[in-house]
Amino acid sequence: AAIRRFGLGYAPEDFGGLLHYLKRRGFSEEELETSGLVKRSAKGNLYDIFRHRVMVPIIDVRGAIIAFGGRVLDDSKPKYINSPETMVYHKSRTLFALNIAKKSKNRRYILCEGYMDVISMHEAGFDTAVCACGTALTPEQAKLLSEVVLSYDSDEAGQKATERSLGILGSTTLKVSVLSYQGAKDPDEFIKKYGRERFEMLLNGTANPTEFQLKKSKAKYDLRSDDGRLSYIREAIEILTERGVSPTARDVYAGRLADETGVSKQAILSQLNGALQAAARRSYRKEQRDLSKEGIASDIRVPYTSSGESALGAANAARQLAVAMLQDPEQVPYVRARLDM
Repeated sequence: AAIRRFGLGYAPEDFGGLLHYLKRRGFSEEELETSGLVKRSAKGNLYDIFRHRVMVPIIDVRGAIIAFGGRVLDDSKPKYINSPETMVYHKSRTLFALNIAKKSKNRRYILCEGYMDVISMHEAGFDTAVCACGTALTPEQAKLLSEVVLSYDSDEAGQKATERSLGILGSTTLKVSVLSYQGAKDPDEFIKKYGRERFEMLLNGTANPTEFQLKKSKAKYDLRSDDGRLSYIREAIEILTERGVSPTARDVYAGRLADETGVSKQAILSQLNGALQAAARRSYRKEQRDLSKEGIASDIRVPYTSSGESALGAANAARQLAVAMLQDPEQVPYVRARLDM
């Protein structure tokens, strides 16, 4: 079923037959190298980079094969080899199995860690499973999704991947949740051990990103000690000041923090409000710095002789004016008549 759906194949050691076939079809050696299927050895011979690997075709939403992933069947390294970027394949803008997932009536995409995770999820009936082509999710890939459930492995690498993806998805308007499970290292193992129905129940009860981050933070500290409780509160407040956490959610989580640490809810809310005000000031300063780099800061009201960040707007405006005069020297007299050079 996986072969029928995903077109999996196996690349044997001898690549000569396919190489001969492609040459016979009129492809030059240069074109074969550009395709990302072959490389040239130190002796100048072409060889198959995917030999002795299960071949996973990467198919775009129009149904065209644009690249391949190759996985070893033993313990040799590297475990995966992927096609390089080509004229038709841009990994930062491609999601594996999106060509199948987009046909589903369900708009909740399950974001997995790798090709095999996606394939096993589809075989279990979860037909909206996809994964990033590349090492991590990109903003371009996120734009291809609607509602997202992060379903990475439960090991340290999977948790780090979850945090990285939350960082990307947090800047979007997507509804995001995080799958949390125990007793298995990945979704495939969980389904094999506990069954599809239990995994679906788990999927329907997924935690939101704030819940996931607070749970992960709490596990780091010993709440029996004063230092542990204070550290947990400090980190939890950083999480609650992030964009996308509603005032209502902050109030609910502040109450939970009070119950977990024994610190009054009023004290936690006071600290949280202070952190929110500080975050707003930082955001405003960053916005002004970004604007000043374009020479258009809205609140630059300082003489050019001022120093520090406050003069960035004037300095950038002067630099842009110098560039304009270099590009059109005929305007120099016009500028000279109006400014003290």
